[in-house]
Amino acid sequence: MTDQHQATVLLRRLSDGDRDAAAELLPLVYDELKRLAGRYMQGEASSHTLQTTALVHEAYLRLVDAPDAGWENRGHFIGVAATAMRHVLVDHARAKKAGKRGGGRPKISLEEALVLYEERAIDLIALDEALEKLGQLDAQLARIVDLRFFGGLSNAEVASVTGASLRSVERGWPTARAWLRKCLTDAGGAEPGEA
Repeated sequence: MTDQHQATVLLRRLSDGDRDAAAELLPLVYDELKRLAGRYMQGEASSHTLQTTALVHEAYLRLVDAPDAGWENRGHFIGVAATAMRHVLVDHARAKKAGKRGGGRPKISLEEALVLYEERAIDLIALDEALEKLGQLDAQLARIVDLRFFGGLSNAEVASVTGASLRSVERGWPTARAWLRKCLTDAGGAEPGEA
């Protein structure tokens, strides 16, 4: 039995409530989850305190503990893992942001803080909020962004995971990027396609 087929069987067992399947599944998907987490972590600041391995483990625990996940196959699992990793990073960023009101951190000057902020290319919390807003307007576009930007998947991989046509993904990706760029730069809320 191939690893992919074995993973699908284990995911179905997990969906049916077999907790032992989670332990058997991890070695089959670990390398792919680690690669996915590595892509996420490339976009993080060098001072980020969450390690790649911790991101994999936290996301995996969230995935296998998800009630009624209805896992279809390995591709579906990896696609949902991309979303879970984004949520772990956003939760981590929110916790860090909450800790900035004290938290025993060393004090730095305003100038140092501005430099640190400017070095950070994107505010993960603002991006998450914009992505949630996009998801309310067009769930398919939000899913494409999730898998492309956060998951590092190719258009073909996104099409495979979502069941959409490759052409739909190829059209949706630039539309979603433009909408998010507009939303993040001027707090716009235009409909996707109006960006």
